[in-house]
Parts: sequence; C-alpha cells; structure tokens
Amino acid sequence: MTERPWFATYRECEIPAEINADAHVSVVHMLDDAMKAHAQKPAFRSFGQTLSYAEVDRQSRNFASYLQTKLGVRKGDRIAVMMPNLLAFPIAFLGIIRAGGVQVNVNPLYTPRELEHQLRDAGVKIMVVFTGSSATVAEIIAATPLEAVITAGPGDGTGQRLPSPPVDERLKGAIALADALVEGAALDFKPVGLNGDDLLFLQYTGGTTGLSKGAALSHRNLIANTEQFKAAMRGAPPSSEDVIVTAIPLYHIFALMVNFITYFSVGADNWLVANPRDMDSFIQTLKQAKPTVFMGVNTLYAALVAHPKIAEVDFSNLRLSGGGGAAVIAATSERWRQITGQIIREGYGLSETSPVLSFNPMRVTEFSATTGLPVPSTDIKLLDDSDREVAIGEAGEICAKGPQVMRGYWEKPEVNATAFTADGYFRTGDVGMLDQNGFLKIVDRKKDMILVSGFNVYPNEIEAVATACPGVVECACVGVSDEKTGEAVKLFVVKAPNASLTEEDLVVYCRKEMTAYKTPRIVQFIDALPKSNVGKILRRELRDQ
Repeated sequence: MTERPWFATYRECEIPAEINADAHVSVVHMLDDAMKAHAQKPAFRSFGQTLSYAEVDRQSRNFASYLQTKLGVRKGDRIAVMMPNLLAFPIAFLGIIRAGGVQVNVNPLYTPRELEHQLRDAGVKIMVVFTGSSATVAEIIAATPLEAVITAGPGDGTGQRLPSPPVDERLKGAIALADALVEGAALDFKPVGLNGDDLLFLQYTGGTTGLSKGAALSHRNLIANTEQFKAAMRGAPPSSEDVIVTAIPLYHIFALMVNFITYFSVGADNWLVANPRDMDSFIQTLKQAKPTVFMGVNTLYAALVAHPKIAEVDFSNLRLSGGGGAAVIAATSERWRQITGQIIREGYGLSETSPVLSFNPMRVTEFSATTGLPVPSTDIKLLDDSDREVAIGEAGEICAKGPQVMRGYWEKPEVNATAFTADGYFRTGDVGMLDQNGFLKIVDRKKDMILVSGFNVYPNEIEAVATACPGVVECACVGVSDEKTGEAVKLFVVKAPNASLTEEDLVVYCRKEMTAYKTPRIVQFIDALPKSNVGKILRRELRDQ
C-alpha cells in the first residue's frame, strides 16, 4: 500500500499498518479457542442469569447437533435469527456456525412485509425467533421457504423458565429452543470443515435502493475486522478483564462484530440489555456491571446522559466508550465525558464492511468530530464524480478496500457490478474528507438515505408504501434533523382530489407496513412535488424548504 496520510499517525500511536486476516482458520476456530481458554469465566449475563464460556460451548454444541441430526442442516444453509439481546442469541449463533450454517440477522421489530422479503431473498428454511415476534412469522410463513421455526425466550440455555410472550398459535409444530438443546445433548456433533472463504452472515441493508439486500460476509471478513479493531485499540486493547454492556442490538453488525465476536474472542464478561428503552432497568444493569467498555449510538448516549439516575452509576472502571451507526454529536460526547470521564470515540463503517472502516485511536483525548483513522490493512480513497481521487481536505465519495469488505450482495450480480470501482474499491455512497493526519470526517450522504438512530432508512421504500395508501397521489420522503434520533422521516404528500385522508391516517397506515424507525414522523400535504424536466422528484428542494 502506498504511503497514506494516516501512516505517520499510525507510527505515533504505535498502530501497525497491517493485520493478518488469516489469523484464524474460521470464526468457529477463533471462538472455540476462547471457550476453551476461558471456560470458567462468565461469558454472558441477562435477566439475572449467567452463562459461562463452558456453558455457551456446551449449549451451542447441543444446538449444532440438533440442527445437523434433526433438521438436516448442511454447510451453507441459511438460518435466520430474529431476536433481541437474549442469552439464546449467542447460543443460536454459535450453534448455527458450528453446523456450517450462514446466519441471516433479522430485526425482531420487522413487519410481516419486511420479514417476508428477507426470508425469501435469502432462501431461509429454518429460523430461530423470539416468542414475542412469532406472530410476525405466523403472518407470512406460507409465502416463504420456511420449513422449521424454533422459538426462544429469555431463560433458554440457563435451565430456567423465565416469563416470555406466548408463541403464536398459528405456528403449528414450532420447536422450543429449550427442548432442542435438551434433545441435542443426546446427539453426536459432527465438526464441519470451514475456512475463511466460507459465508458467515447475510447482513441485510438497503444499500442504494429500496428493498434490502444481503451483504455476504465471510468468516475471513469478520476475523479481519476483529483483528483490525484490536490493532486500532493500541493502548486499551480488548482483554479478558473487560466488562462490556451490550445495549445496541446484536442483529446489528456493529454490536455483533465489536461487542460479541471481538470481546468474546478475548474472554470478556458481556452484560446483555434486551430492552434499552426501559431506561430504569438499563441504568440498573450499568450499576451492577460497572463496565470497562461501552458501545452505543448517539441516541442511546443522549438518552443516558438525560436520565436522572445516571449519576448513580460507578463509571470509575470505564476506559473505552465507542460510538457508531450515526454521527455522534459533540454536545452528547461532552455531557458523557462530564459524567464518566471518557469522550465518545467515534468510528465509521457499514454492513458491507463487517462493519468497521475507521475508529478514533486511544491517543485521541478530546472529541475529534471525526470518525478517526482507517483501521489497519484498510485503504480509503475519496473520489469525485469522475472517479478521480480528491486532494486532502476536499470532499469525495468514500471508497474502501480491505479484508473486511464483503465479496458482494447475495445473488445480485448487476448491483455488484456498480457497487465497486474498476480497481475493486467498495463505493460507500457516503461523502467524506480526510485531513493531513489521515482522520476521516463524514460530510454528507451521496444518496438520499436517512439515518434514524443509527438505522438506514431508504426513501424509495417509504414512498412505495405510502403511495399505496388510499388517497395518496404521490409523495416524497426526506430526512430532517431531530434532536433525539439524529434524523427523522418527513413525508411530503400530494392528496387525491376530495380525499379525506389525514396526517394521522397516513402514519397509522405506514406503521402497519413498516417498523417504527421507518415510519414517517412528520407528514405535510402539498399541492405538487418539485420535479426536474424529466419528471424526477427533486428531494433536495424539499429538504431545502
């Protein structure tokens, strides 16, 4: 790699320029080593229950045996997991990948329409679902390739039957995860030959168009990103002494790679928060855990610093606070620093990049308003509209190459042809600037994507749903700034003549079809949408209003 502006900063921070993306044969091998080395240590805690590394090892092996023997899972089969941060999540994940499966991560708040698309697109035949989300599965199961549904609750894997919502009665023949684990204990497990090129995750993301696409992430992608993050954290590398609280959802690639895979690989103690919206309970978890590491999105930090009981938490052990998923606001970082003594160290990445592309090193002691340095073995180019590299300090589309970058979108050859530059750099669709020390600042998004609490929202999808509402002639969707969620969805709507449609009617309609963060927060009726000469709706003009 040619000398880049961040190389000199690497040397100052004692960060290596390169990592070994083949440090482990597969993610299974890497996590297997951790389970043996830290067998007696607590691995995960939730709802007053604790699983040791040895118990995660045993229960995930039991689940892998069940999947292989009872459900006929073979290497490469896609298995969906749709649940909040429960102890069942790491058991399911490790069981699936030990059986050679590919995990398809699903938001448990998805609507039936969103879930159906994802299951069909990925060809999912088996899914593990939280009992509280089972009604969504029941709604669309007949239209999907699903052959088996395994339901999970908060106590699964611990031997405790903790209260959980009932399984939807339409799901005839659903298998309880607790029963599958008991049955699997009596079955033989057959280790599967895996290597770095084998698929690990299908991580669904909207990319540049409406319907979500599966970023195909390999074992090597995630091993590389784990090694990159560890190397970038020179001065406070992840260790077995760490206690991490995981409130961001594990189905989101940020929590999955950093909080789970990275910190599990070193033997850390991980406290799972199933519902961070229950702030009183969340604060109680922080008080008990006394974390050394905390990762979140800006909205989560903002909610914490505003909570009256945050002062009761002992943050004296905290050495790393990381932020990603959406821009961290300087005022939020400052309030967090006043309470905890730590700035929020911002990073940047995408589902397609496993996800971390850049992160602020430990040498940074003030909030930088940048997303830090590219992580080792990563090259970033900023390109103008003619694909020419821009000068330092100028804005251009962020294009990235590295061992953490996906091979492409699942079964989307046409999209993949345009997702990469001619020389193999992934086009992120984000616009950024690099300073002379190699720190990357995100300026804007090239596309019209809206970022709500760290989740990607794509106007095409919102508009397609809203236009189907009776009384809507056409509409256009933009992001508007919002103190709480970073951005909120605003919908401009042209009504049919004499239609009695109200703003509330349209919001209720959208809420049935889309998960909450995608549902428009503001609806404004207008006489006509601004359009170009060829009839393209000019969203920029609407934003400028």
